Amino acid sequence: MYTTLISPEQLMALRQKDKPLMVFDCSYELMKPSEGDEQYLKTHIAGARRADLSRHLSAQKGASAASGGRHPLPTREHFSAWLGELGFTSDMQAVVYDRQNSSHCCRLWWMLKWVGHEAVAVLDGGLPTWLAAGGDVESGTPLPSEPTDFKFSPACARLVVTQQVEQQLGRPSQTLVDARANPRFRGEVEPLDPVAGHIPGSLNRPFNLNLTSEGKFKAPEQLKAEFSELLAGRDPASVVHSCGSGVSAIPNLLAMELAGLGRASLYAGSWSEWCSDPARPVAKG
Repeated sequence: MYTTLISPEQLMALRQKDKPLMVFDCSYELMKPSEGDEQYLKTHIAGARRADLSRHLSAQKGASAASGGRHPLPTREHFSAWLGELGFTSDMQAVVYDRQNSSHCCRLWWMLKWVGHEAVAVLDGGLPTWLAAGGDVESGTPLPSEPTDFKFSPACARLVVTQQVEQQLGRPSQTLVDARANPRFRGEVEPLDPVAGHIPGSLNRPFNLNLTSEGKFKAPEQLKAEFSELLAGRDPASVVHSCGSGVSAIPNLLAMELAGLGRASLYAGSWSEWCSDPARPVAKG
């Protein structure tokens, strides 16, 4: 069972064993949401299912949601129903990837853990490494699978909501780590949300710092050294990851797990939910 990362070679070997497996293409372009679908239709790993951030991994307008923010989480019930529509089963190994430096597929990695499915791994390096390794691809849409009655189990990942963040603000029991780029964190620019800045007391670690120049995750020992320097003695178990809308925070969460620092919590609403209430404090700089 793969629970963090999987290499193209490991995925190829897994496919040859003919064991229950489902691969998900999570490609997405934040400034042009339809482009992810276009990329998928043009080229994807053979048999991969489409998992779109807006349509499948976020609550739809008017539907109940498990978080706020620009990309609110769907309820576990709704997400599990979608997995069942795809034919996903509890004995499957899930593999998720994108072509945007794993910035979007980690969302599905975390969500599967959240519905109690531990057997999910991120394809290290995404589609580019698969192509470089000679992996088979196809275009168009695969034939649908027979639907299943997938049921969620007790969560293997911890979701933190705004009220909890507020209650723990400034306490050593909570260490907020913000994955946005430095200028957005400092409040110098804000291209997406109505207010610039960050949650007071947050530490800043842009998610792309977890990757090598080839788009793969850094070695565990290097990640451990970098996070240890960032936390500066704070308890890794106190970490709550955030970003703009609960998506790019998750590469930081995965990186900490790779580093052997445990599975930290996620504030899925993140800055976009926090800044929606003018009564909440905002820090800059």
